Amino acid sequence: MIMTDVTDIVVSLSGRDRGKYFLVVATEGDYLFLSDGATRRAEKPKRKKRKHTKFLAHSSAAKRLQEDGKRLSNSEIRRALAECGAIDYSDRGRN
Repeated sequence: MIMTDVTDIVVSLSGRDRGKYFLVVATEGDYLFLSDGATRRAEKPKRKKRKHTKFLAHSSAAKRLQEDGKRLSNSEIRRALAECGAIDYSDRGRN
């Protein structure tokens, strides 16, 4: 079992957000704080139990930004999700 850490990309397994992809912005014990940069913004992340998520990928881009001591912005979260292929913004006219 892979231990999920901050800046990892996960998919929700249960709840009304089942099947959606998120970036882990913080951890607290058995809970993860998740954001997708759009519906769940970085300012108010979703609190979800680890067992209700599945690890998808490590986000190296988000990890580099966090190591610089910066807080991740919503656009950086969306970019990290798009880089790993978790979301596609091509239909919205974004590059």
